Amino acid sequence: MIDLTRRRLLTGTVASTAAAGLSLAPGRQARAAAPLAGTQAPSWYRYKVGSFEVTVVADGVNRFKFPDAIVSNVKREEVNAALVAAHGEPDVFVTPYNPIVVNTGQKLVVIDTGLGEAALNASKGRVGQFLTNLAATGIDPNAVDTVIYSFLGPNGSGKSTTVGMILGLVRPTKGRALVFGDDMATRPWPALRRIGAVIESPAFYPYLSGRDNLKTLSIALGDIPKGRIEELFRNNRRIFTGEVMKRLRTYDAGKEVAPGITAVATHGHTMGHNSHVLASGSSQIYVQADVTHVPFLFARNPGWHAFYDQDPVMAETTRRKVYDMLVAEKMLVQGFHYPFPSLAYVEKSGSGYREAPVAWNPTL
Repeated sequence: MIDLTRRRLLTGTVASTAAAGLSLAPGRQARAAAPLAGTQAPSWYRYKVGSFEVTVVADGVNRFKFPDAIVSNVKREEVNAALVAAHGEPDVFVTPYNPIVVNTGQKLVVIDTGLGEAALNASKGRVGQFLTNLAATGIDPNAVDTVIYSFLGPNGSGKSTTVGMILGLVRPTKGRALVFGDDMATRPWPALRRIGAVIESPAFYPYLSGRDNLKTLSIALGDIPKGRIEELFRNNRRIFTGEVMKRLRTYDAGKEVAPGITAVATHGHTMGHNSHVLASGSSQIYVQADVTHVPFLFARNPGWHAFYDQDPVMAETTRRKVYDMLVAEKMLVQGFHYPFPSLAYVEKSGSGYREAPVAWNPTL
């Protein structure tokens, strides 16, 4: 056992100071300190699921002072206590964004795309890093065959939420050029390219394509606070136009969206919210999208109702069902809003769950 008394620590400090003095003996010149780098390394991480290769590509981390109603059924003080218990900062909501790229050996598939290049500029690099980090992985966006979105329905409040999930699909240029479609003229469609999107409501797709009105959509999507659905779907329609609508396809829960990637209905966050299971050989992983959002709040407290969940009661039921399954099956989860590289097991902890991050592996 190491006995670190105050006397020993002080003795060590004196000895270190003396040694430093000796190193600066006459005739020896002190070196200048190395300049600070001021930048972060590209954030990506790669692992295998059977024969599949998964690349986690960080889009960044958003930080903001949260409103009192961020959790509708508990007080702000309880939220802050949970943040402090997780070594976070009170009153500050921290949201990581971590899209993934799945190489099945036959298809290159992106699941969700992050906040886009416009957000990169507006946030001064805090978010919108997906394409920058994707370039560091060596993956060419033009090689992507399929883009899968976990949900497109309304969630949250303001332009930074739902529309953010799809902004990574287009460039902030006139005409909104497709990020993954610059060479579309040289590739047959839809054999090599397909954008999958969850459209749970029968009114949703017609609305995006301009063949239905907002009143019909509002009725179809249920009781959502006034003004939210109008703003969010106006932004959605702004993106889903032209070439995007030509390429848009729907997919059904319980079926393969791409080889080895099956959609799973996880409704509540939105009424069309889906997660995905990647399966190759005997290996599988659960890609959870927004089932818990950030784990340090909503996995550890699954009964908390987040303000951005369209149906909080359904969202809670889904969280508990999914996480009980993950615990029972000991299945890895890839969390879009987990801290990078967002790969973990989960275990029961009191009345909730706790994530156990997977150790970094330097080899595949």
